Amino acid sequence: MSDSARRPPTGLYRWAVLIFVSLAMFGNYYVYDCIAPIADLLTRQLGFSDSNIGLLQAIYSFPNLVMVLIGGYVVDRVGTRKSIVLFGSTCLVGAIVTILYGVLPALKEIPVHLLRWHFVIPNLFGALPIMAAGRLIFGVGAESLIVAITCAIAKWFRGKELSFALGINITIARLGTWLAQNSPTWAKFAYSTWRNPLFISVGFATFCVTGAIIYWALEAHAERNYELGHASATDKVVLRDLFNFGLSYWYVVALCIVFYSAIFPFETFAIKFFIEAHGTTRALGGFLVSILTAFTMIGTPLFGLVADKVGKRALLMMIGSVLLIPVYLMMGYTQISLYVPMAMMGVAFSLIPAVMWPSVAYLVEPSKLGTAYGLMTVIQNMGLFGFNLLIGWANDTSHASVANPAGYRLGMWIFSILGFLGVLFALLLRQREIGPHGHGLETITAGKG
Repeated sequence: MSDSARRPPTGLYRWAVLIFVSLAMFGNYYVYDCIAPIADLLTRQLGFSDSNIGLLQAIYSFPNLVMVLIGGYVVDRVGTRKSIVLFGSTCLVGAIVTILYGVLPALKEIPVHLLRWHFVIPNLFGALPIMAAGRLIFGVGAESLIVAITCAIAKWFRGKELSFALGINITIARLGTWLAQNSPTWAKFAYSTWRNPLFISVGFATFCVTGAIIYWALEAHAERNYELGHASATDKVVLRDLFNFGLSYWYVVALCIVFYSAIFPFETFAIKFFIEAHGTTRALGGFLVSILTAFTMIGTPLFGLVADKVGKRALLMMIGSVLLIPVYLMMGYTQISLYVPMAMMGVAFSLIPAVMWPSVAYLVEPSKLGTAYGLMTVIQNMGLFGFNLLIGWANDTSHASVANPAGYRLGMWIFSILGFLGVLFALLLRQREIGPHGHGLETITAGKG
């Protein structure tokens, strides 16, 4: 078909692209969340402390203090489909390495010298070093995969139903989280040992590659047959670009770091916290955490649709931040039904990401979008790295356990303070956007951007 005769891809084709590229994030999210349901098993069967468990999640974020920015640059230079295949394959390798200690007999015969999170020279063939190495490799690919997929969706939906499309993407991805959190129920047979749930996670990691390959085929076909906006290689990205994104972008980044630091490190220890501080079963604890995910699967696309229709993005982010402030103290100091704070957190977890990530596409030039998302994810991972370690330390220092459930309160206070900071940054963003230097976050609606 000649260039002059080409037309934009149909809406059906765009939505098919969205669904299949989201399949890669579905597998990614499952693997990330497979640690929390086995946290108490790691303590009982391998002797891990909360600091060790925090390390397994924190080390995922460590390479992304640099790697995601590099990944964003790679997306801008080589394109989305090559990047998604590369990073999806890395996720699968990381999931496989994480379970090696439970697979190879030679490793299991070596006495385990457990590593505390502070610096002690470990037995390199012990459970913690091998699992940490796998989580490190997985982290190298996972966050960069998310950046690449976000850029792909922005390319296909910018100026159309972008917030709604990203909401659907997050819904599909968080189905992976929901399945991981509820795995003590649907895969109850696997929870006699810490190894079996990790075997299951490798199966889900294969979707990272499957989704990437299907997306490659769909985009390659579209480039031959349709007119795609911003489909070619983008302009060269230079270091000074990082300092030219504007104050609104940095307010969004600041909100991103405090918001996700209040959510994901909580999820790391939530099931263990529910079991030890509130006396739930493992299955009920997993279900309670999955309430967060269930809310996002339904609420994120709906809130994205609302943002597309009415604008008011900074205001919506501020409302979501307010909801976070009381929930942790409710769980730490009261016996109110856990369904109440988890539902409140679920609304916030649906609302803020539905608005926050699409907002970046209106604050940054399309040719720099990969770098902008990469930088934002780097800083997000700084928070996840630090706060997973901090909460693990806080729990150990306060001797949080079934015998001392009050030991979890220090961590709950840390999370609540992050909620206050989220409100502050959302308020500053709104003030900026309703002033003369705004980018239209409060006014742009679908069809106008």
